[in-house]
Amino acid sequence: MQILTQLVFSGIALGMIYAVIAFGYQLTFATSDTLNFGQGDALMLGALVGLSLVGWGVNYWMMIPLVCLFGALQGAVVERIGVRPAIKMKSEFGWIMSTIALGIIFKNVAENVWGRDDLKFPSPLPESPLHFLGANVLPMEILVVVGALLMMLAVELFNRRSIYGKAVVATFNDRDAAKLMGINTGLVITFSYALSSMTAAFAGVLIAPLTLTGATMGAVLGLKAFAVAIIGGLTSGMGIIVGGVILGVVETTTGFYLSTGYKDVPGLVLLLIVLAVKPAGLFGKTAIKKV
Repeated sequence: MQILTQLVFSGIALGMIYAVIAFGYQLTFATSDTLNFGQGDALMLGALVGLSLVGWGVNYWMMIPLVCLFGALQGAVVERIGVRPAIKMKSEFGWIMSTIALGIIFKNVAENVWGRDDLKFPSPLPESPLHFLGANVLPMEILVVVGALLMMLAVELFNRRSIYGKAVVATFNDRDAAKLMGINTGLVITFSYALSSMTAAFAGVLIAPLTLTGATMGAVLGLKAFAVAIIGGLTSGMGIIVGGVILGVVETTTGFYLSTGYKDVPGLVLLLIVLAVKPAGLFGKTAIKKV
């Protein structure tokens, strides 16, 4: 029982990282019906930029807003270069290859700047585990869960309470109608990409002290976060959190009770089942269009 509790706690921390990255997918899908398939690379860049800032003597807590700013700029660049031209040409799939290509470019740049070896990110919190319900929990794992929830809560409050957030919601509901009402939908879409990359960069500096940091760290995380977004539902914030926790716990328990070589299998099987039974996701809503 103690081992299972330990695995569940570790799975929740891992799942919340997936949820934060998946939340970025939701942000861009909400405004432009497009996804940034370079979300994992935004996470990787955030972690490596954070590592450099800490190496230059910047305090970990002071480094976080700087990394978030960098992530926002990186996301805006992706939208301007890779997504906006495809939207203007009404290309249904151009943005897919553009975001993937930019992700590869960012990865290659990272390899040349920081090298191909994985690097250790110093932890800002004590590395001695805390004992809770018979399990050992690292303080950094608690920070990951709390930080991820606070980030998603802040974005949700921004969308619901601020005038700029309401512009995002209006663009999501009907982009053409929002444009007729005077909303600069192009700027809203750029903002959503900046916000999605910012959340990914934030996730990068959260997870970095728990793992090794390197140019390849974002690829797998981005792919699994995409699976979480599909499982939970791209239109549901709650679904993304639940999907992340499910995938994280399934991975840790499978890795322990079966084999680490099979830990990715149950999540992918669950993804296939959801796609076959409920394509909109566990908490997603199917859009009905009148023709």
